[in-house]
Amino acid sequence: MYFLGQAGNYRWHNILGQTFAVGLPGDISRLREYLSARYDSDFPHTAIYHTGRSALAAAVKAVVPKNSKVIITSLTCYAVVQAIKSAGAVPVFADANPGTLHFGGKELMQTLKRYPDAAAVVVQNNLGHAIDITEIEKLSQRHHLKIIEDLAHCAGAAYPDGRECGTVGDATILSFGKGKSVDTIAGGALILRDTALAPCKQPKNRPRLSSSLRERFYPLFGAEIRGLYHFSVRKRNLGRIFTAFLLKIHFIEKSADAELSLDRRATLWQARRAQKILENLPKNRPPMRDFRLVKDREKVLKELEKQGYIFQDTWYDCPVSPERYYQKVHFPEQECPVAVRLSKQIINIPTWYSKASLKSAYDLIKRYEIREAHYD
Repeated sequence: MYFLGQAGNYRWHNILGQTFAVGLPGDISRLREYLSARYDSDFPHTAIYHTGRSALAAAVKAVVPKNSKVIITSLTCYAVVQAIKSAGAVPVFADANPGTLHFGGKELMQTLKRYPDAAAVVVQNNLGHAIDITEIEKLSQRHHLKIIEDLAHCAGAAYPDGRECGTVGDATILSFGKGKSVDTIAGGALILRDTALAPCKQPKNRPRLSSSLRERFYPLFGAEIRGLYHFSVRKRNLGRIFTAFLLKIHFIEKSADAELSLDRRATLWQARRAQKILENLPKNRPPMRDFRLVKDREKVLKELEKQGYIFQDTWYDCPVSPERYYQKVHFPEQECPVAVRLSKQIINIPTWYSKASLKSAYDLIKRYEIREAHYD
């Protein structure tokens, strides 16, 4: 939260570009056309929403009947759980693999033994680390599961077999929210790749004016917070104080609190910027974020902070983040013990530092690192 997602990377031309962005009446339609072509669908089966969780809820409603069980990864965010529940379905969790932070074929098979009546599976590719989709695909065909690909972290990435993420499942969703691989602070999209399904209903309502203004100024606030974070008054960090103030007056919003609505679309300028970002994504882009597993994470974070590094932006600080919603989820910790341990050991490498500047941080982390081969 300190650096407001990918806005932590924004330089001044990005900040000004977002603050003064303009959109044209045809930008929503152009984005729909672009997405349907890129992900092998058609215009009627593509829709643009105000948030990624809205797109995911619409995807679940489109591909499975009400009250169906939908398998999701055990390291995820509350938005995914919220979306599935709002669609009238039931989320069930597959345990994570330490190498990918996601389930693979083995974990999915274990989950199917517990929930043989599951109807769909959401493939999330955490932090942009693409899983072996062929195993998931084979199991899904054998067990008649619909596949929903969630590209929030992995737009532009490729699976090990060379196929682009988003070109495999029955439905593909994208989030354009804070910290996502396509970041316009808000927005989302649904592409139904199975065109035998009913066409999408494209939302017509604009976001609330307060939301639109807040989204415009997020990168600017991010720059201010970054600058203030290096100063303290009476041992109180000014960046944290300013963040708390902006939250209190609702000038910024925590990602987990974003709206879920099937009636609201992204703004025209967000659609325009999202398409531009998508068009410029490198082919087979690398993972969005690197991670390490460590012993004594809090100790490591404090030592990093003494060296001037701010690594507290942790995905995921509990199996279903953020922690303030965790009890509400009723997460089955006994079914997903690996995810519980991973959530206490993971350190995300921030994207706002250059590779050269991270050498000392990596050296420190290495002293505490848990290798996958020794993972217990």
